[in-house]
Amino acid sequence: MRRSRVARSPQNRQQQRAQSLNEQGLAHYANWELDEAIDCFRKSIRLAPDAAEYHLNLARALARAGDYNLALKSIAEFLRCEPTGALAARFQQFFANSFDPVEAVLTDKMKARGMSLEDTGAALQMWLEFRIARGRESITRTAPEAWAAALDYTVQKVNFRDATVQAVARFYNTSAARVRARHKQLMETLDIMPCDYRYFTGKQNPLDKLIEAATLLEELERRFSQG
Repeated sequence: MRRSRVARSPQNRQQQRAQSLNEQGLAHYANWELDEAIDCFRKSIRLAPDAAEYHLNLARALARAGDYNLALKSIAEFLRCEPTGALAARFQQFFANSFDPVEAVLTDKMKARGMSLEDTGAALQMWLEFRIARGRESITRTAPEAWAAALDYTVQKVNFRDATVQAVARFYNTSAARVRARHKQLMETLDIMPCDYRYFTGKQNPLDKLIEAATLLEELERRFSQG
């Protein structure tokens, strides 16, 4: 008996190709291969322009690459495809004319403590990127002062300032446990490293010297191995 074959329609093949490209993009995103990730997500969108997930993933990759204007355009496209729900409510705040509760507490407290505009800007940038990078994972919206404290603390740690969770928590009138838990989420979701270029506000980043040393070592090894 012959097996019947069900031909896949061009539309189904297109959707499967879009899904495959999206999965490739996620793998590139996880490995910080951002140009490749962005390219994959854009190709997915061309094949399936009404798939909210692909716009969301493109926004995540663009935000990680530091292109926040294009990331917000991708968020707007996501909202076109998925205008309701908890995630839509989170993203709609991006286009509001006022600070959200976390941003309001953060700017007031950092100003009161005499923090620089650069530090405040880095913390606000971190909060924007975190809300995008979190994707469909939920974000606890209670106790905005705890999120503000965690952002403040994380920026200080990136810049190797003398700061303790307990001291920052006291200043923001919240618990050290809450700050510590939110700091952990920020570090893991954004894959933050010491002196991270995204949030480093000093004049000379120590990572520059490491990059120069690695480049020099690579050149020396190349010359050494030449016949």
